[in-house]
Amino acid sequence: MTTITASSLLQMRAQILQQNAALQKAQVPATTAPAAAPGIADATAAPKADFGDALKSALGQVNSLQAKSEDVSASYERGDSTDIAAVMLAREQASVGFQATLQVRNKLLSAYKDIMSMPV
Repeated sequence: MTTITASSLLQMRAQILQQNAALQKAQVPATTAPAAAPGIADATAAPKADFGDALKSALGQVNSLQAKSEDVSASYERGDSTDIAAVMLAREQASVGFQATLQVRNKLLSAYKDIMSMPV
């Protein structure tokens, strides 16, 4: 039986990190840009974007995340897929996107109420 030392743990950690980096490089083509978080606009986008268009885009992204989550869940339930991690990841992404949208809606309503209660 071998003993585990701090140096052997650090070596194993370094190997795991190297393998992870190699897998990520193999999965993501070099020509694609890194994906932004759902609902967050790219800083290089047109500077004069309409607020309504940005809101529609964010809602569309949340809707697509929810649709993807439903599709992956249905696929798992039918037995077409056995990757429970992908199912849970899709469901959590949809949940986080929905919760963020809900918080934005709440802030917008609060701001609207504050503006409407201002004396003219």
